[in-house]
Amino acid sequence: MVSSAMSGWFFALIVMFSVAVSFRNPRGQLETVPNFSDQDPLISLVSSSTVSLASSDGARDFDSGNTTSFGLVYDFYGDTCPEAEIIVRSTMALLYSQHKNVSAGLLRLFFHDCFIRGCDASVLLDDSFGNKSHSIEREAIPNQTLKGFEVIECIKEELERVCPGVVSCADILSLATRDGIVLAGGPFYPIFTGRRDSIQSYHDEALAEIPRPDDNITQTLHLFSLRGFNERETVSLLGGHNIGKISCQFIERRLTNFKGTGQPDPTIAPDFLKEMRRHCQENESTSSPAGSPASMPSQGKKASEFGVSYFEELSSSISSGSGFDTHYYQSLLRGRGLLFADQQLTANPKTARLVRAYASDDGTTFRMDFAWAMLKMSNLNVLTGTQGEVRLNCSLPLAQSLGSMSHQR
Repeated sequence: MVSSAMSGWFFALIVMFSVAVSFRNPRGQLETVPNFSDQDPLISLVSSSTVSLASSDGARDFDSGNTTSFGLVYDFYGDTCPEAEIIVRSTMALLYSQHKNVSAGLLRLFFHDCFIRGCDASVLLDDSFGNKSHSIEREAIPNQTLKGFEVIECIKEELERVCPGVVSCADILSLATRDGIVLAGGPFYPIFTGRRDSIQSYHDEALAEIPRPDDNITQTLHLFSLRGFNERETVSLLGGHNIGKISCQFIERRLTNFKGTGQPDPTIAPDFLKEMRRHCQENESTSSPAGSPASMPSQGKKASEFGVSYFEELSSSISSGSGFDTHYYQSLLRGRGLLFADQQLTANPKTARLVRAYASDDGTTFRMDFAWAMLKMSNLNVLTGTQGEVRLNCSLPLAQSLGSMSHQR
């Protein structure tokens, strides 16, 4: 039997090889990601050991036992639904070809789900059973601007056609998010599967525990630390703001009524303040065409739903090869963080040093750290075995879905 320490290093090699391959993976392509199988000797040697790639910041120190002791394995659906991951990947590729913002939408949806009680698809669930007085998680204020619900439902419908009642919504969200990241130019990382879906949603916890755009660095680090993330992992995860647009409604108070003062954030440089105000005012007069039924855009968007992008709008002076490079961190060093919480990463000596480190190379360090942090995020407090359920419809409890099917008959 291979020792625990040795198997831990095999696991580390899997991730490092996956990420290394992803550095050569061009934006918008999923075909070149490693194709691991049950026969792969590296996968078969993964066990509940501690993977530790030590550094002065404690980066990438986490217990890979989550991937086995909590019941997750690689290629969980190899026998019960062998086409599952192919279906997720191909559907994401199609949707991304139509709407590039699908990747950022799913990344945020995934983060909001995993941050509350773990990666259990609770954010997708409407467990009100028609009771209007019952508040559900997806209606909590931090979740009201989430996008991508229809994308997960689209993938779920296809999987239900091929493998009814087999693939959980939690696994679909984890896989689709990873594939969206790769399509957007980000790093590949392995996803272990076998998650099951929560039977309830958590409105009050989402309201209280999702990090806010106006949180200071102390508040941000505290909320992440409660989920087991250290400073380096937190700074790398916030680098997900590299892609997509940040809604102007999250920026508005910083521009006009910061912390209830009736004045803009005094730390914003005057030229940057003027630029952000101009951009959001222009967005208010912009209309958006309707998209396809499974697309991210929707007809008749509110002005607050338009946003500002670190990549396309405010970093034009920074050379950038893809969405997942150093431009987010370079923007922070220039004092051009869109969110107060983003800019606050430069207000703490340790996180500021990490920002400078990520901004100083070609993006390799950030991409590696981001991949490890996302792998860790995907394994947070998962439900497996007999816990939870596998929903037939990602927005409805299993009992309600079965009830609807019996009525239809």
